[in-house]
Amino acid sequence: MAGTSLSECKEYLFKILVIGEIGVGKTSLIKRYVHQCFSENYRATIGVDFSLKVINWDSTTLVRLQLWDIAGQERFGNMTRVYYKEAVGALVVFDLTRACTFQAVSKWKQDLDCKVKLPDGRPIPTVLLANKCDQKTNDGSDLSLMDSFCEEAGFLGWFRTSAKENVNVEEAGHFLVEKILENTREQQLEERRADGVKLDLPPAAAAESRSQCC
Repeated sequence: MAGTSLSECKEYLFKILVIGEIGVGKTSLIKRYVHQCFSENYRATIGVDFSLKVINWDSTTLVRLQLWDIAGQERFGNMTRVYYKEAVGALVVFDLTRACTFQAVSKWKQDLDCKVKLPDGRPIPTVLLANKCDQKTNDGSDLSLMDSFCEEAGFLGWFRTSAKENVNVEEAGHFLVEKILENTREQQLEERRADGVKLDLPPAAAAESRSQCC
């Protein structure tokens, strides 16, 4: 951001959840997205883990992402409401090689929608990741209805991803952050409009008061 004054530079901090069943590759995706690396030997996450990614979005915008890696078994616990608090976006991950992990996607989405919302009451932007596509050989008919599934379930979209082969990891993250920025800027615009109305009210009220006194 060289050449940009501090007054022009905007910085955002976004909390993003990464959720899904045990062993779907959440930690691997985060490591690939944040550190551009992959290992076969990650240990299962216990509770929650955190990563930070900094993005120079454009010449005047810096985005800091807090990625919350939620353990797969946490959907059955009581801590998810605490973990989800103040999140503004989410990635729901399933494993293309294990059908049972896709069957759990709707439950993860429902749990998410029940426990965290945007300030205006809408669900937070959520993207579905069909992970381990490098291991899937027949990804035709079983994914043909994904667009309609995402629309019905409230996902903004979906991506076939591979942390191992670095397929669509950056693209999926960019898509989600773009949607979060759109929501954030809309909210800021609404707040400015509301503040403008509040600022206009006192003079009008004062004028009315003076006219009544005359």
